[in-house]
Amino acid sequence: MSDSDVPSQVPVECPGCGEETPHEVLKPGGHATVQCTVCGHTHKVEVPEPTTIDVDVVVSQDGESYTATLDGEPDQQVEVGDEFIVETEAAIQQVRVTSIELSGDRRVEESDLDHAATVWTRVVDNVAVNITVHPKDGRRDETRSLKVYVPGDYEFTVGETVSFGDDEIEIEGVQVRDESADTYRHEKFDHEGDMVYAKDVKRVYARDTKTAAWSAW
Repeated sequence: MSDSDVPSQVPVECPGCGEETPHEVLKPGGHATVQCTVCGHTHKVEVPEPTTIDVDVVVSQDGESYTATLDGEPDQQVEVGDEFIVETEAAIQQVRVTSIELSGDRRVEESDLDHAATVWTRVVDNVAVNITVHPKDGRRDETRSLKVYVPGDYEFTVGETVSFGDDEIEIEGVQVRDESADTYRHEKFDHEGDMVYAKDVKRVYARDTKTAAWSAW
């Protein structure tokens, strides 16, 4: 066990106090030197190595998926909406839990790592956002789709005019992802000033500020 694996304090039986008390680890090792924080008695004790496990993680990004691992203590809790960092050969990314799979293909929203077979996630530090764009003249039967790539903390605010490349649009509404619904008041926002972070967006509805209509060609 490396020094970095040893906690700074451990609860152990103190010969001076005659009961279990918090002890500061003065010198780690097979038999660590510890000091009671109550009476100051110093003695040696075997500090057990923490048990960790690895859980499979499926990472989704813009229609593609790949695997990674999440390591932690068996009783560590993980639930839908949690965010953490995964590291692969390709990149280090921040992901959000979208589902937890137990053995037998049963899906739950919360579990300890010991019972979690697979943790399903999606990347949230950089995300693709789908935008439905209506023509400037208001005709809703001639809409088009636009996909933009933005940081996860990019703010989509109803009423604001934003530009993506050659497109300039006014945001009219924002639909929230299912796993983010508890964080917001509603599933869809359409009042001026309402804001949703890009990583929480299911779809944005907007109006083209430049073109009244367009051709499919």
